[in-house]
Amino acid sequence: MAGGLAALLDDIAAIARVAAASVDDISAAAGRASMKAAGVVVDDAAVTPRYVTGFSPSRELPIIKKIGLGSLRNKLLFIVPAALLLSQFAPWLLTPILMLGGAYLSYEGAHKVLEWLGVGGHHDTAKDEPVVEQGPEEEKKMVSGAIRTDFILSAEIMVIALNEVATEALLNRAIILVVVAIAITLLIYGAVAIIVKMDDIGLHLAQQDSALRQKVGLGLVKAMPVVLKVLSIVGVIAMLWVGGHILLVGMDELGFHPVYDFVHHAEEVVAGAVGAATGLLTWLTNTFFSAVLGLLVGLVLVGLISLIPRRSKEEAGDTAAAH
Repeated sequence: MAGGLAALLDDIAAIARVAAASVDDISAAAGRASMKAAGVVVDDAAVTPRYVTGFSPSRELPIIKKIGLGSLRNKLLFIVPAALLLSQFAPWLLTPILMLGGAYLSYEGAHKVLEWLGVGGHHDTAKDEPVVEQGPEEEKKMVSGAIRTDFILSAEIMVIALNEVATEALLNRAIILVVVAIAITLLIYGAVAIIVKMDDIGLHLAQQDSALRQKVGLGLVKAMPVVLKVLSIVGVIAMLWVGGHILLVGMDELGFHPVYDFVHHAEEVVAGAVGAATGLLTWLTNTFFSAVLGLLVGLVLVGLISLIPRRSKEEAGDTAAAH
């Protein structure tokens, strides 16, 4: 009996060692996957603050929480299961689906650029009002738009993470993607919360007795509108960059090589022309051409969609009244 118990304890210890090793492997793989997706994480963090611009201070954190929970729900309930199923049974579908997401990001980014230029259709003056003055419906619309955009970026993040751990067993892949989804969501929306509340932190510091704290606080209060404006611009550029890069790589993987080869050749030219900072400059080259491609594709999509006949709200109301 004692021998049997000792054998059982040895087996339990062996299982525990295997489990611990497995946990270490999963942790390491999750870390690699998260680092691989870091570029898109930065894009997501840059895009999101523009969706909370115009909210009253008391609504900023609740709105970020709504967007963050929506993002996590998207990842855990839709993106991760779909990515695992596709990677297991139809891996060839991942690239076309990602390209559709890239096209959507390009469209959104190009549409915003046209708004900046004052072209692209009728300008809704109501949009010039802060969201807090437009009412809860506009707030709900802004949150929905943020979650939709986040869905595309989240899908890109999770597919990049999936590609990094494609050789792992299915269960390990699932655990790694869940860990990455939770960690990255907390990272992105924690950073966004800090960014958008920085002016409140500055105001609090400005009310302290310390002259240094007051100076720092006033500096933060003055700087944050500029920071948020810059982040809003960076967010649009990021959408064009990420969307264009998805399309660039996707076309190459589907067998259409000229555009990718052109960009790759441009990277080689830059690498051959400079000695120092080669990695940074080649990355900037790829980023530039990806953003240009995203803008061009986005403009084409904006043009095509503008050709689709739409009825105004007034016409829809008249039709409903007639019936």
